[in-house]
Amino acid sequence: MEARTAMVRRRRQPADWKSLLGGLPAGNGPLEYRKNRNIFRQGDPADCVFYLRRGRVHLGVTSGQGKEAIVAAVSGGEFFGEGCLAGQPLRMATATATCVCILFKIEKPLMARLLHEHHEASEMFVAYLLSRSIRFEEDLLDQMFNSSERRLARILLLLARYGSEPRSEIIVPRINQERLAQMVGITRSRVSHFMSKFKKLGFIDYKGPELTINNGLLGLVLNG
Repeated sequence: MEARTAMVRRRRQPADWKSLLGGLPAGNGPLEYRKNRNIFRQGDPADCVFYLRRGRVHLGVTSGQGKEAIVAAVSGGEFFGEGCLAGQPLRMATATATCVCILFKIEKPLMARLLHEHHEASEMFVAYLLSRSIRFEEDLLDQMFNSSERRLARILLLLARYGSEPRSEIIVPRINQERLAQMVGITRSRVSHFMSKFKKLGFIDYKGPELTINNGLLGLVLNG
């Protein structure tokens, strides 16, 4: 019985990404990217996966007419650029560091070997991809059916990773309103209008380079 319990505990032990990535060959990381630096550009060869250990990265797409939109935000502890594992030959978006970032660059063959040799890592990576897919579906529904005010509120909560920490107020790096406009799909002036409204209602507050988000903003998303 004790042996079986110990076996279950070993199976449930999460993958130690820090140890796995720390043993990667030189050149894979950790790498540091300064704020506003591009990690890869739309159209570049898709030949590696990135693991963001610390910081925040935005994925943006530019249309043939030059229109830009931010399609995803990546936070510490998440992967990006994983499309190469599914045969994607070129990058579909541009990845830009929005603050100082520490990340690992994992070449496609090496990532495939890690997932093949480490069962716990493979399970964790699949779970991550499923959660990312669900979030993209939610983003699509949000864009189709919710007002721009509620979409902005939801983006702010996602950026704050609401629910990951039991706090009524979460402090995040202050984000440029132009970037918020690209993520929500509205003009910068509309973002400024809604942000002022949120501040008056006590949902957010500015403290120098930081933005405080109160969980009361969730009520607007759920009931607004």
